[in-house]
Amino acid sequence: MRARIRAWIEFLGDQFWLRPALVVLACIGLAQVAVWLETAHIAGYDPSSSDADWGWAGGAEGARALLSAVASSTIGVAGTTFSITIAALTLASNQMGPRLLRNFVRDARNQLVLGIFLGTFAYALMVLRTVRTVEEETFVPHLAISGAVLLALVSLGTLVWFVHHVATSINVETVVDAVHRDLCAAVEARTREEADVQPPTEAPRGAPVAPADGGYLQAIDTDGLADWAHERRVVLALRVRPGDFVPRGFPVAFLSAGVEDAAEAVGRALTFGRRPAALQDLEYSVRQLVEIAVRALSPGINDPMTAGSVLDHLGDALCRIAPRHLPTGAVAREGRIVLVHPVTDYDGLCDAMFHMIRQNAAGSVHVLARMLEVLTQTAEVERLTTRLSELGRHADLVLAAARRDVADPRDFADLEERYVRFVRVRGGMAMG
Repeated sequence: MRARIRAWIEFLGDQFWLRPALVVLACIGLAQVAVWLETAHIAGYDPSSSDADWGWAGGAEGARALLSAVASSTIGVAGTTFSITIAALTLASNQMGPRLLRNFVRDARNQLVLGIFLGTFAYALMVLRTVRTVEEETFVPHLAISGAVLLALVSLGTLVWFVHHVATSINVETVVDAVHRDLCAAVEARTREEADVQPPTEAPRGAPVAPADGGYLQAIDTDGLADWAHERRVVLALRVRPGDFVPRGFPVAFLSAGVEDAAEAVGRALTFGRRPAALQDLEYSVRQLVEIAVRALSPGINDPMTAGSVLDHLGDALCRIAPRHLPTGAVAREGRIVLVHPVTDYDGLCDAMFHMIRQNAAGSVHVLARMLEVLTQTAEVERLTTRLSELGRHADLVLAAARRDVADPRDFADLEERYVRFVRVRGGMAMG
């Protein structure tokens, strides 16, 4: 249940309208409170007095003109900011890939900017309807009008800041750094300081279980499934992991023995959606970074520097994983394994990081050299022999790609020298 709630919160973060709607409601409430403070004769307000104690000291006609100007100008600026946002999203989609749009849509700063402009507009309208002239028994909410002036000044500063934010947020280095921070947070959350219990050599292949739903698997309630399997004295082996697409009716698990409510229990523990989510998927941010690099290496963009920067950030993630343990996918209760589920292992993580970039680098000496440098740096901090062997496999693939695609003998000699340096470092780490 907790996994489903977290997936629902993750879904709410993708809704661009949510924060602006909350800001608008807050501004409407603020307008109502400001008007009520004066109608209730609170804070020293005296409607019969010709001198107001608040910042606004004009009459009803001036108040209406001011509030109308604030409302019309802020709604116009809100339309402009929305247009700027759409233009920035289009540019980012063309340069870095459509899957990166999620990062821009989830940006709370963009949402709050739109909310401030729309909230100021709603505030001005709510106050404007309370202003009455002599024919209507004069009432001018000085406190509320002063609040409208203050919100207008806040909107002015927000507009200047928003232009700066958009100009910096679509910079590719800024995007790479933001995705890298997400990847580092995922590494911290999805890895362990100590090794998990080892899974059985053979998973059970008993009764198949197929939930009623399908789509992209976003989250798994492993604790709930493990408790359910422990209560019924069975072993449950899942076949899918977060990030996988599951067709409707596909058997996602096998049970060591048949249980009547198995389909319902598995269905409650699995959260599906229309697109992958980063909640429990360690490779989600990796795929985003790789997409940026592959786009940069396309003939239309031809930006190997960006691909090299992506490789640097991927290497940093591998160095962060070096002292930690990846989950094994086995969950035990009272010393007995009751749940086995697929997880991202080190080999799969390296494949996700390097395969597509190497395959699209073609004869780019810069990218291949940077990949060998990243593998060498990672090998210097890695201590596990199995992981060093995996890094060596990717270094061999880079050298094979260079031998096939690099035409200049001097460029190939430089890459070969970097490969020899990697082999020397890996050998030293393995001996140590």
